[in-house]
Amino acid sequence: MANATKTITSIPEDRNAWRWGFTPQAEIWNGRLAMIGFLAATLIEVISGQGFLHFWGIL
Repeated sequence: MANATKTITSIPEDRNAWRWGFTPQAEIWNGRLAMIGFLAATLIEVISGQGFLHFWGIL
């Protein structure tokens, strides 16, 4: 084995992991939570007939 070479394989990053900082995982979770918040605000407006801020008594 005169010309033996090592093959280094990288471990795939878990895109679903919870990681802090400016990482792709944090941005994925940020988008998911933003979509849930937007959907919740939309459902409150549709069901109650009031805007989100009126529903909570802010306006």
